Amino acid sequence: MSEPVLLQQTSKGVWELVLNNPDRHNALSETTIDAFHRCLEQAGTKPDLRLLILKAEGKHFCAGADLGWMQRAAALSPDENRADAGRLAELLWRLNRFPHPTLALVQGAAFGGALGLICACDVVVAAADARFSLSETRLGLIPATIAPYVLPVLGERQARRYMLSAEVINAADAERLGLVHKIAEHSLAQTAAAMSSALLRGGPCAQRAAKALIRDYTGRPLDKALSNDSACRLAALRITGEAQEGLAAFLEKRTPGWEDEHAD
Repeated sequence: MSEPVLLQQTSKGVWELVLNNPDRHNALSETTIDAFHRCLEQAGTKPDLRLLILKAEGKHFCAGADLGWMQRAAALSPDENRADAGRLAELLWRLNRFPHPTLALVQGAAFGGALGLICACDVVVAAADARFSLSETRLGLIPATIAPYVLPVLGERQARRYMLSAEVINAADAERLGLVHKIAEHSLAQTAAAMSSALLRGGPCAQRAAKALIRDYTGRPLDKALSNDSACRLAALRITGEAQEGLAAFLEKRTPGWEDEHAD
């Protein structure tokens, strides 16, 4: 049996996390989640990694939780049940905090837990035929572990509708709601290549700092402490070699060194 999640390098600086169980529509199970953890941990050790792409083999991105997995939970003790659910929660936490840019490519169905994976990524590109659903309530469940990532994207008002109704959302509406940043005009691969190119133009240290900035500032009140912290972050970053290289490259009308390093 092939691995349900693969980690593979596709070009300089670019690695892919691939959901690789198309016969099961890449549904999330204990096995898939454990494999995802391993691949994500391995990705974090790659010194040349600049961009992590999450994609899926087959017709569908991810059908959500494997129903057999949900049924098996009934036979677990309360502690085992919480630990089992915690593996998915921990996976989403780790994906959300991955230091480098993450790009999700979505085709076909992305239901249930798949929306947690998508909303934990930095950028999402979808095929025109992609469709989305917070389908849990139709199964007598709730989107609990994915809610911390989906709620900031949808907002409370839209979450009330889509978490309760479990309606299917088409790609155009998903873009309007903010679940998707861009719909592929032609092929998903072409749009992904253009987005990857844009993400690779940023300074790697600056991108890591920007992700930390977003994470740390979201939801915080605008007070003097926040203002002072913002000045400190800028002051610390602009004296780095990367920032000086970026500024010099702009003034000299050339590409910065980090782009040259990852040019094909």
